[in-house]
Amino acid sequence: MRFGLDIAQQRMPFAEVVDRTRFAEDLGFDGMWGFDHFQPMYGEGPGECFEGMTTLAALATATTRIRLGLMVTGITYRPISLLATQAITIDHASNGRLELAIGAAWFQAEHDALGFPFPPTGRRVDLLEDALEILPRLFRENNVTHEGKQVSVRNATIDPKPVQQPSIPIWVGAVGKQRSLPLVAKHADAWHGGGDFEFLVKRSGLLDRLCEEAGRPPSAVLRATSLSLEDPIDDVRRSIDAWREAGFGYLYCGWPSGGRPAIEAFADAVLRG
Repeated sequence: MRFGLDIAQQRMPFAEVVDRTRFAEDLGFDGMWGFDHFQPMYGEGPGECFEGMTTLAALATATTRIRLGLMVTGITYRPISLLATQAITIDHASNGRLELAIGAAWFQAEHDALGFPFPPTGRRVDLLEDALEILPRLFRENNVTHEGKQVSVRNATIDPKPVQQPSIPIWVGAVGKQRSLPLVAKHADAWHGGGDFEFLVKRSGLLDRLCEEAGRPPSAVLRATSLSLEDPIDDVRRSIDAWREAGFGYLYCGWPSGGRPAIEAFADAVLRG
């Protein structure tokens, strides 16, 4: 089982973002995760909220081992080819430690406030599908041409290619049965789902079948979900065991209300136990 830590990247100076990431690395977490928003998601009024991809670029040079990602990058915020060049830059800056997690985006109020287009759900899923077709090809090929549903590229080449080959790992955050999970089964290296245990176990079983229909072994897609560190450590251990038995291999730990002492206790009991 691998563990990532959500550093709760909002309402703090940038030095604290860096410090929390180094804290996660020192404790032995496999991954550090920020988020991809431009305004604080919680609390009242304005506050610090640094752009996600450039934050990862800075963190790449402030760390040495921990893997870096955003849970998840909204596909509506950047042109696909720009996202590809940003990802490659971060991958090189980190010497191959980027996890590129993407999703169809959801926070309409933020889009409306800042002037980002927010198409209907179907068009956003179309855009996600285009990204899943285009990104891995840009990471490994030259002169890429793809006629997409929302975005097309013609004779596109981006150099250098990523450190990680044949592709930067691509995660998808989604739970939709009709379109999103079939895209995960066909394209993704990892899937992050949100919901309770019974719901996600059923979705994971569906993903197994969809992978087989897509000609991929179900084991090709890492299963990931969120883990609360708010509960007593024995309860947290039981949750970890249950997720492991259900075939999940990565748990994304939220920053708990108990702060660093609670995270250190988890690290002592689980990461170093």
